[in-house]
Amino acid sequence: MRPTVGIREVAERASVSPGTVSNVLNRPERVAAPTRARVLAAIDELGFVRNGSASTLRAGHSRAVGLMVLDIANPFFTEAARGVEDVISERGYALMLSNSDEDAVKERRNLRMLAEQRVQGLLVTPVDDEAPELLALRERGVSVVLLDRPGARPDQCSVAVDDVAGGRLAVEHLLRLGRRDIAYVSGPPGIRQCDDRREGARRALDGADGARLREFAAEGMNVRGGLDAGQRLLAGRRTPDAVFCANDLLALGVMRALLRAGARVPDDVAVLGYDDIEFAAAAAVPLSSVRQPTYQLGRLGTELLLDECENPDGHAHQQVVFQPELVARDSTG
Repeated sequence: MRPTVGIREVAERASVSPGTVSNVLNRPERVAAPTRARVLAAIDELGFVRNGSASTLRAGHSRAVGLMVLDIANPFFTEAARGVEDVISERGYALMLSNSDEDAVKERRNLRMLAEQRVQGLLVTPVDDEAPELLALRERGVSVVLLDRPGARPDQCSVAVDDVAGGRLAVEHLLRLGRRDIAYVSGPPGIRQCDDRREGARRALDGADGARLREFAAEGMNVRGGLDAGQRLLAGRRTPDAVFCANDLLALGVMRALLRAGARVPDDVAVLGYDDIEFAAAAAVPLSSVRQPTYQLGRLGTELLLDECENPDGHAHQQVVFQPELVARDSTG
């Protein structure tokens, strides 16, 4: 069995002190580049692996960052996670990913698990902004950044998109095309993004004579939920002439239901989604959508989080709000 290599062996090989090796591992900016290169070469030669548990015990936290999203199966969150992971990897941290499935009970359970793992920071799209476990993490000194959720606290960073503006963009586009009987398909009650997009849609209807907005809630923000909502739309006394969906997966499900029933998209019914995921342009009828800068959300949120973790005294909290963009394709004509 190969003997374990420790910091002292690395220090002897690199002709430096154990403290210098520790600085290279934890605070590399404090070590001159030639010395740092010599220590890293010794680490590679000896096959040294740091003892993460011991480091956590000494520091009271790990060099791990948590990421909790509503649904990792949604390509929006997959792309955001890519932005998070790219920064995490560049900065030498580990990433712990968890999924709440839009379930407040599961969210609280995962938050407790992340606290037990002594994460240094957390990026979260919360189901419940006021979950006691989330507040407890902040009180314990864990940095928390809201992802895809505007922050109400001046002492907390957040990165989000103006979803009220996005909902307004979507419905204004449909109104310009002459659509007047518009359905809004959202996810389960209580999801802030869905509520904001609905509010934007309603604002777009102000002053639009003869236009109305009908609302349908899907059980989940996925293709299956959209398919079910589409079937309910078709079962009504009058099929709307346009459907705006709270995300692209819902829109793809609605469009599948319409096409199965023989409805023509967009001639009979225009369909518009939200997020502009990769699959939107590749749909059977290319899907119009409201684009979000998803990768940038994940990347900027992580940069803000790590700045707060590494520079708590000098960190300036920011609440960043990106503006969405309408992408028109065949599904709206």
